[in-house]
Amino acid sequence: MPVADSSLIDDIEDIVNKNSSPGEIRQENKRLVVPKSRRIKQTREEPVQADSIIPGTQKVWLKTWGCSHNNSDSEYMAGQLASYGYKITDDSESADLWLLNSCTVKNPAEDHFRNEIKKAREKQKKIVVAGCVPQGQPRTDYLQGLSVIGVQQIDRVTEVVEETLKGHSVRLYGQKKLEGKKVGGAALSLPKIRKNPLIEIIAINTGCLNQCTYCKTKHARGELGSYPPDEIVARAKQSFEEGVVEIWLTSEDLGAYGHDIGVTLPQLLWKLVEVIPEGARMRLGMTNPPYILEHLEEMAKILRHPRVYSFLHVPVQSASDSVLMDMKREYCQADFRHVTDFLKERVPGVTIATDVICGFPTETEDDFEETMKLVEEYEFPSLFINQFFPRPGTPAAKMPRIPAQLVKQRTKKISELFHSYRPYDHKMSEIQQVLVTETSHDQQYYVGHNKFYDQVLVPKNENLMGKMVTVRIVETGKHFLKGQLLSDKDIVQPDVPLPLKKGQVSGASGLVQIENNSNHNIFMAVSLFAVLIAIVWRFYSLFLGTT
Repeated sequence: MPVADSSLIDDIEDIVNKNSSPGEIRQENKRLVVPKSRRIKQTREEPVQADSIIPGTQKVWLKTWGCSHNNSDSEYMAGQLASYGYKITDDSESADLWLLNSCTVKNPAEDHFRNEIKKAREKQKKIVVAGCVPQGQPRTDYLQGLSVIGVQQIDRVTEVVEETLKGHSVRLYGQKKLEGKKVGGAALSLPKIRKNPLIEIIAINTGCLNQCTYCKTKHARGELGSYPPDEIVARAKQSFEEGVVEIWLTSEDLGAYGHDIGVTLPQLLWKLVEVIPEGARMRLGMTNPPYILEHLEEMAKILRHPRVYSFLHVPVQSASDSVLMDMKREYCQADFRHVTDFLKERVPGVTIATDVICGFPTETEDDFEETMKLVEEYEFPSLFINQFFPRPGTPAAKMPRIPAQLVKQRTKKISELFHSYRPYDHKMSEIQQVLVTETSHDQQYYVGHNKFYDQVLVPKNENLMGKMVTVRIVETGKHFLKGQLLSDKDIVQPDVPLPLKKGQVSGASGLVQIENNSNHNIFMAVSLFAVLIAIVWRFYSLFLGTT
């Protein structure tokens, strides 16, 4: 608003003094009131300001790298955004905002993450980053100016997205604590959109007890924080009530569960087994050898249970005790062998998956040969082979590196060994029960898993999805079995209701479940009405100012 020329008006304290009567003040001040014309601007059109953005109406594209824990976090973030009204889209081009959930375990995953940020900037998309990279290295140059959701702050994703769409940069890194002690993280009861409506991923704990010298995960996920058993069981029960037929338990180290809250992993697992419906199954995630050794007897009983897959992922990383010590793995080759041998003896047919790292800085040729011998002896059906990558800020990154060419040679050598044996040929012609939950990458088959979590391809018959079917194994490959359905009578529906539709929100409070429901329409109508009033008031104010 224009103001009168300051040279024409005295200070208010000079105009009104304690010796003046009210009448004198009014009469005396009249001469000081100087009318001044308002200059009308030639261009009166003004752009709509940011406060006219309607929260919850934009499209969000979400991309995830890394482990099943990261995938679970992304499902929760998608569920909260959809519940608020945002549309989760598979089309990155049409999205208003890109939400990128990162992994810090390997250099290639971070490289892909960095490239996606660059692409988003080139396309002038709003960007929110999440996951272990920004949490573990928040001062990284290419993250500057971006909004960040910390790994324990995913329950605040809606706030961060809303502020980012307004043009603000928001960074939330804090850990969740109860009475000063770290907890598992955001509530398991939050809304989520399952990537696969038949599979529920439940993170039972976060963080680590140990800190390996090559790994950045603890930099991001922190110390161990376990969810109470009752919260985990409640989430599992809700999932089955929504048509889920398979639950995956995930964490940075399943075996460490409960050390911080006075509960053991077997105690949790027995509670979960009680609520798994007939025909549904549970898959256990990764556990390091040190924390499973004390529970082997109970773990064997659980893995034999008909509603639990006889499968366990136990990373060895190296068969050399000296390398394991340099890695700070807190076990030796003999411990790994004991875990594997015990479970193979007590759980007939059990699948033990494992990982190896080739080219750790202190790995000698003899060390590598020990790892080769271990793989040759056990012929692991699932073996994850990784080259060593120096992760910034880790002790191993400061160690002198083995020549890259030698690392590649070792990686190739152990890969050739892995592909030299066929772990499933002995299962030809077996009759197996298979729980069908996925579609193959080539879209030609449905994919199920037998009791030992072997991948079994079955005909792409819609009637089979989500069912327990009995098949005869008619073909075996390096990574799969192929099953032939015996008869339609051998198709069994697990004791759960029909699953949610793909993209439908699980665990929503009822305000907004899917994009087109009535409550969402009411919200949209009220928001649009509010914006209309604001626009009318703006023009009315401008009109008054010109008169």
